Amino acid sequence: MLLNDYMIENFPNLNLRPPLFYNWEIAIRFELGVEWNREYNYDLSPYVKGGYKRVVTLFESLHSQDEEIFVVVEVNDFGDGKTYKHKARIFSPYVYDKSLLYKLKHTEMPYIFPEDDEAGRYKTHRFTLKCKASDIKHIPLLKAVCNQDLGIQPSIFHRIYFLNVKRKTIFHVYDDRGCDLLATSPETIRGIYKKYNDWILDYDRNEVDKVFK
Repeated sequence: MLLNDYMIENFPNLNLRPPLFYNWEIAIRFELGVEWNREYNYDLSPYVKGGYKRVVTLFESLHSQDEEIFVVVEVNDFGDGKTYKHKARIFSPYVYDKSLLYKLKHTEMPYIFPEDDEAGRYKTHRFTLKCKASDIKHIPLLKAVCNQDLGIQPSIFHRIYFLNVKRKTIFHVYDDRGCDLLATSPETIRGIYKKYNDWILDYDRNEVDKVFK
């Protein structure tokens, strides 16, 4: 199964772009970093460690090691002369078996945020790797996504989505503040909703609760 087939079958009419939570009925928005303080922008501060712990816990609760997933990375291309021929570089530090990188799929698309591209000059490069969850070094990858706005290295500024083939879920960490979880049925993620209820972002809690009532 290819990514497009997966999306059409399970998430019809959903555009894979943030904010996912507000564009799909069955969704949870979790808070990762809690009680941010300007002084906490350093490696292994209480804020950073707390966010890491939450995101890794959620990922491991959602993806069994032997389950097939799509890892989708989207790269902005603002037409500034940079090319993306070296697509393997994005994935290379985060896969155990480098031969997997031969399976990488690349799609060049119109810019994913057309409202910010009136001249139509920008593009989005989407790189997709279908593999097992155990093939990915998920802990350093998730940490790098969380680090993007904290000035901590390594960091990843690209959008990354994890789509579980069997469970029919989409998991997207947007930065150190939070992440979105989408599903095709409330029952698929009801256990996550109950177990990590305290982590649901209070701002969106009423909308989330309606899905599971």
